[in-house]
Amino acid sequence: MTISKLIRLSNFNKHILNASKYNTNLLRLSCMSTQVKFAEHKPLEKIRNIGISAHIDSGKTTLTERILFYTGRIAEMHEVKGKDNVGATMDSMELERQRGITIQSAATYTLWKDHNINIIDTPGHVDFTVEVERALRVLDGAILVLCAVGGVQSQTLTVNRQMKRYNVPCLAFINKLDRMGANPNRVLHQMRSKLNHNAAYINIPIGLESETKGIIDLVRQKAVYFEGNYGEKLRIEDIPSDMKTEAHDRRQELIEHLANVDEKIGELFLDEKSISESDVMGAIRRSCLKRTFTPVLVGTALKNRGVQPLLDGVLDYLPNPGEVENLAMIEKEGEETESIVLSPARDGSNPFVGLAFKLEAGKFGQLTYLRSYQGCLKKSESIYNTRTKKRVRISRLVRLHSNNMEDVNEVYAGEIFALFGVDCASGDTFVTDPKLQISMESIHVPEPVVSMSIKPSNSKDRDNFSKAVARFTKEDPTFRFYFDDDNKETIVSGMGELHLEIYAQRMEREYNCPVILGKPKVAFRETLSGPCEFDYLHKKQSGGAGQYGRVIGIMEPLPPHQNTTLEFVDETIGTNVPKPFIPGIERGFRLMAEKGLLSGHKLSGIKFRLQDGAHHIVDSSELAFMLAAQGAVRQVFENGSWQILEPIMSVEVTAPDEFQGTVIAQLNKRHGVITGTDGNEGWFTVYAEVPLNDMFGYAGELRSSTQGKGEFSMEYSRYAPCLPEVQEQIVHQYQEAHGLLPQTKTKKRN
Repeated sequence: MTISKLIRLSNFNKHILNASKYNTNLLRLSCMSTQVKFAEHKPLEKIRNIGISAHIDSGKTTLTERILFYTGRIAEMHEVKGKDNVGATMDSMELERQRGITIQSAATYTLWKDHNINIIDTPGHVDFTVEVERALRVLDGAILVLCAVGGVQSQTLTVNRQMKRYNVPCLAFINKLDRMGANPNRVLHQMRSKLNHNAAYINIPIGLESETKGIIDLVRQKAVYFEGNYGEKLRIEDIPSDMKTEAHDRRQELIEHLANVDEKIGELFLDEKSISESDVMGAIRRSCLKRTFTPVLVGTALKNRGVQPLLDGVLDYLPNPGEVENLAMIEKEGEETESIVLSPARDGSNPFVGLAFKLEAGKFGQLTYLRSYQGCLKKSESIYNTRTKKRVRISRLVRLHSNNMEDVNEVYAGEIFALFGVDCASGDTFVTDPKLQISMESIHVPEPVVSMSIKPSNSKDRDNFSKAVARFTKEDPTFRFYFDDDNKETIVSGMGELHLEIYAQRMEREYNCPVILGKPKVAFRETLSGPCEFDYLHKKQSGGAGQYGRVIGIMEPLPPHQNTTLEFVDETIGTNVPKPFIPGIERGFRLMAEKGLLSGHKLSGIKFRLQDGAHHIVDSSELAFMLAAQGAVRQVFENGSWQILEPIMSVEVTAPDEFQGTVIAQLNKRHGVITGTDGNEGWFTVYAEVPLNDMFGYAGELRSSTQGKGEFSMEYSRYAPCLPEVQEQIVHQYQEAHGLLPQTKTKKRN
């Protein structure tokens, strides 16, 4: 064993020995840990890559803090909004500790029962949704945390969709059983009805609210109590006599749900044979990996109940890297791409393949988070970026524990690690063999919905301002920046007011550059409300070679579910429009789509169908056809019927019952459509769809009208046509700002 490894091992033991003052079980673990080898030596079956995702304030970071404490990774626990001003380990940014929210996803790794667990703690706010998106892209399994009082909320639905997109198996953990009004049965019902999960308890609580004593393990049919100052001592007993009936019924319910999706247990159930503990565990694991069943665990992270059984559940039911099929695309010239399955073997026999999923500017330069999917990467080796075709030598490999780093000499398939000094973008694929022309599926990046003008308070800070913007736009693909020539303003776009506000505060703290944010602007879109034909000839002769290009076709609206995209289709037959000029026509269409002629917003939800045209043997060029396509879009603007689309948000408001009428009246005033209501012991929840343009300033209005008791959350839902009077107002403002003549007619919707 090398000296550096011995030093790392001794440091790890110090953590465990410190923690063992509070925990006799951990003392035993500290003695064992000298024989425990680190991740690079572990077989594939002993590795788990998991993420912790949930709605705002469901207890993700508190749960991660407990996991790190029980596994001996930290010596003492701190709270998210603790009185000691230390804050949770995974909230390493000062801004996170002050606000008590997670802004950036943080990675760590730990050991539990000789298994290495890589954990990513993700934010709950929809404004930082890209952090959840890229974490789930590289993880093999996830823990979906739900609040026992709040249940399935708006961001829970988003996280659930993201898990489905990347096919990530998950466990559900119903947290906060100690809260007043906790009702895990209601949450389970919501999981089945709102998330469409085939879900059932694998453990149930013994008591709720202040009476939370422990849990009953339905698989092993035992009661588990958590004792000691920090709930670190597990006392296992028989199920209490007053809960035997409920435990039996819940176990039968679990078996029935498993029998619906697993053949093996289904046969035992139909034959009325006795079903053992190993039968149930095997069925849960098989169906969980296929995403046909979701095991539901319960507990309260804050009061240290139920975390150790959750860790056991991660080992028992979530996949190791070898049980997940990871695909890469082979790029062949002149041929269609084909997909190959990457080998997760940890023997280093295959060439290294890794995916960069997150970038972060640290004090030592750019830190690139990678997930290794195949092969082995050693320090001082060179890797090759398949997108940029650039080679770079690895000078330092690190494994992360929040904002602390630990140097390693090599990483194997299935691990999450970081590199320094690699210039790349989020979603790039890296290989050690340059002949390997492959790329992995990139990360879905949602479009920004809110824009604000931004400028430094002091003109002397322009250098720091440009450095901050360059760093933040590279780190976060949902944070966009551009200069508006018409208004002579610098504009930043993001996922919400909080998103942009956080970046403004970070500029001041990290770059000593205070900024002024303007009034929020909504990212409207322009689209056609009906098909419109075009026939445009671009002809220019000024001596010498001229320009000639004619395009004929139809521009038509796409269906509502595609109204944020643009499509270009070449339907030409013959050589009237030579094929080398087609890309020029598409470029002209997409350039015009950047700024609509109705209100200056982007065009979307439009299909450009090129059907015919004409060319000149000498004067035609790609430029001529690009200008012809731009002229065709202008022609359609004159002749077609246009409408403005606006982002609609799914809004969820929770407040005491006596304010229900006020809240619904406020949402109606803001052009909201109520889609449902829910009630629970003196509190109600209203679900509505409200235009984002009408949601500014709602937080203050809700607090003042509900005596500070109401809270709301919202997430982007879709784009939809705005009201005629709103459209008229937007067009009028645009024309006024650009000094257009008053007789210019406004295009009206059909």
